[in-house]
Amino acid sequence: MSTLKLVKMERPRSEEIFRRATEVLVGGVNSPVRAFRAVGGDPIVVDRAAGARLWDADGNEYIDYVCSWGALILGHAHPKVVEAIATQARRGTSYGMPTELEIELAARLRTALPSCEKVRFVSSGTEATMSAVRLARAATGRDFIIKFEGCYHGHSDSFLSEAGSGLATLGIAACPGVPQALAALTLNAPYNDIAAVQKLFDRHRDKIAAVIVEPIAANMGVVPPIAGFLQNLRDLTTRHAALLIFDEVISGFRVCYGGAQTVFGIAPDLTTLGKIIGGGLPVAAYGGRRDLMDRVAPLGPVYQAGTLSGNPLAMSAGIATLDLLAAPGFYESLDARAKRLGDGIAAVLRETGASATAARVGSLLTPFFSGETVRDYAGAKKCDTRRFATFFRAMLDRGVFLAPSQFEALFVSSAHSDADIDRTISAFRESLASAMESS
Repeated sequence: MSTLKLVKMERPRSEEIFRRATEVLVGGVNSPVRAFRAVGGDPIVVDRAAGARLWDADGNEYIDYVCSWGALILGHAHPKVVEAIATQARRGTSYGMPTELEIELAARLRTALPSCEKVRFVSSGTEATMSAVRLARAATGRDFIIKFEGCYHGHSDSFLSEAGSGLATLGIAACPGVPQALAALTLNAPYNDIAAVQKLFDRHRDKIAAVIVEPIAANMGVVPPIAGFLQNLRDLTTRHAALLIFDEVISGFRVCYGGAQTVFGIAPDLTTLGKIIGGGLPVAAYGGRRDLMDRVAPLGPVYQAGTLSGNPLAMSAGIATLDLLAAPGFYESLDARAKRLGDGIAAVLRETGASATAARVGSLLTPFFSGETVRDYAGAKKCDTRRFATFFRAMLDRGVFLAPSQFEALFVSSAHSDADIDRTISAFRESLASAMESS
């Protein structure tokens, strides 16, 4: 492939905006990973985006593989999604009351995921997972939950130990401010280790309300489940009268229209969804068996509410997005794009003999700066984050924007062209050489 002309990108306006941001925003950002602490330097400040491209405040152009952390499977500013939002905005942006739009989006979710007989919309993935765990505890009358090291389920108190995503990026093992009494109710097991889960059930017999899992881990980098892992979780939870919660905030509508539970043929008791179902606007949901969901207020005593839940702008964006995803051949085409990128990266790694590996599940990818295949959080933590930081900056200078953390995924969208992917592979080859040469 051709060598890319490397031009040092200047970002004086972005730097000036970020300096102002630090005076009024905590760390200059509204979510920690955006601060670029793990990769060095100041963050880019985005001015606009379209398709697979971002432009920063200085006019520099980037091929974007963050895609709003996976939410934008269609790319930025898809015309049909923008039209749906604009049409609804003229009718009102928020009512705080029911609309027919909520029913339409919920019906699409139930069709795609039959395990979700009823759903409740919320505004973020954190709200969805927090509410699902509350419901599981109420339904079982038990307090303990099991989660997996390196899986991230939002920033509610129950999940902030040995978590992935921003906590992994910043090296935070457990978050101050979480009461020890509550933290003690969360049991951690290594991902892909069913024997460890069995031991927790043996040790805390009749006390575990639920197991919550990312069916495809994507917050310690992309780590697929090993054969039988998810089915064994289903069998274990059923045997011990606990609930199985699939956190499909990332994998839902990402790997196929029915999410990871469709790919692996596993029916969880509860599912959490987010990102893609909002079409780029803030929306998430939790859903599951009718008998469980009917315990939620106003039908039952498990309270959960939200002023902006079911927001009509978000519902309109979600409906437009899911309708496009349901088109015949959409996922086959998306997977072909991602395979082109994944195969190209794998070829570069073979050619160079670099101490790095790559993982891909559908349109989710991660290059790991480790010579070993990553199967759990312990393996992910062995990655050379210093070399990743060098690689990240080299990619950015070549006009390719990746998540500024070793412990996140690359997201391929339907807007990425073959030319975008070929250019990315060329940038990968050159940037990898820079990372491997760094001392």
